Amino acid sequence: MSDFFEDFGGTEIPAGSETGGSRSKRKRSPGRAFALGFVLATVLAVGIAFFPSSESSRDFEGTGTGSVTVTIPEGATGTDIARILAENGVVKTDKAFIEEFSADARAASIQPGTYSLKKEMSASAALSALLNPTSKEEMKVTIPEGFTKQQVFERLASVLGVSVEEVQAAASDPNAIGLPAEAGGDLEGWFAPLTYTLEPGMTAEQALAAMVSERVIELQQIGVPQAQWKELLTKASIIEREANRAEDYPKVARVIENRLVDVDNVNGRLQMDSTVLYGLGRTGGVPTQAELDQDTPYNTYKNQGLPPGPIGNPGEAAIKAALQPADGSWLYFVTVDLNTGETRFATTLEEHEANIQAFAEWSAAHPEALQ
Repeated sequence: MSDFFEDFGGTEIPAGSETGGSRSKRKRSPGRAFALGFVLATVLAVGIAFFPSSESSRDFEGTGTGSVTVTIPEGATGTDIARILAENGVVKTDKAFIEEFSADARAASIQPGTYSLKKEMSASAALSALLNPTSKEEMKVTIPEGFTKQQVFERLASVLGVSVEEVQAAASDPNAIGLPAEAGGDLEGWFAPLTYTLEPGMTAEQALAAMVSERVIELQQIGVPQAQWKELLTKASIIEREANRAEDYPKVARVIENRLVDVDNVNGRLQMDSTVLYGLGRTGGVPTQAELDQDTPYNTYKNQGLPPGPIGNPGEAAIKAALQPADGSWLYFVTVDLNTGETRFATTLEEHEANIQAFAEWSAAHPEALQ
């Protein structure tokens, strides 16, 4: 045994000794050389068996199993994402994911949000999943132009899976959802009609706050003076309800302006069916004479000027029309074709009555459209 270790380690030459004297070198026999080679091969084989490569030890293989929900926060770096994935058992090590992240230019486009992933995914599979939009857990809610606040509450409750009462409770605190003071505590008109993306766990209060925030941003970007926000939204909400086609928005806006200052024909009364219906808790149809006779704050047949506030949530086109009405002297308008939305505008009552007759004739020819 001593000979083997001497051959493996060599013979130490003392410091200061001569190297060229009569000291002879020991020769190795073929048998001893074979034994040494066999031992080294065995040691290497054992090392490979018991110590796997560093590559396989720091990364899982395949697309993973099971499921896990992971949230990537706003502003997260590649290192942050790697740590989150490793902590949740998605990837084996953060280092493996960081290398994949750094090697793929698309990685910078990973969006913040909540993702449905799997446990024990390879780093490359995890990266691919984060880049796949279908992995992102989110809900969307679309608020159409003209929706009332009650309709917003009902749709939001349906999407969030909560009761309408819970959404109404969240709306009961105007300050908590960022409602501007100009609104006077009433949310009507202050939700921007858009499609909103709701993250899992988002509360009704947070969703309503996002909608109000979008409305404020919209008004600021359009350049509306803050003192005019409520009046403008009120006019725009009536335009949204009364006009069937966006091309008629500016004309309806002009009718509103003309009626507000007219004293000879309408005495400052808007006489809009949409406001009467809103005051009765309705959003469509034609009011009956009995309904027109009911004296509510929103009955613009009885009351002069604008109603107390918006009657719905107008879109951007209606807001811009309210800001820039068309030029004209019209005081009246009526839709004469419910299929096409054709609307005729008139300056005098006689012209208006002729247009009403045209609608009566159209209605007689299309009774199915009135069902």
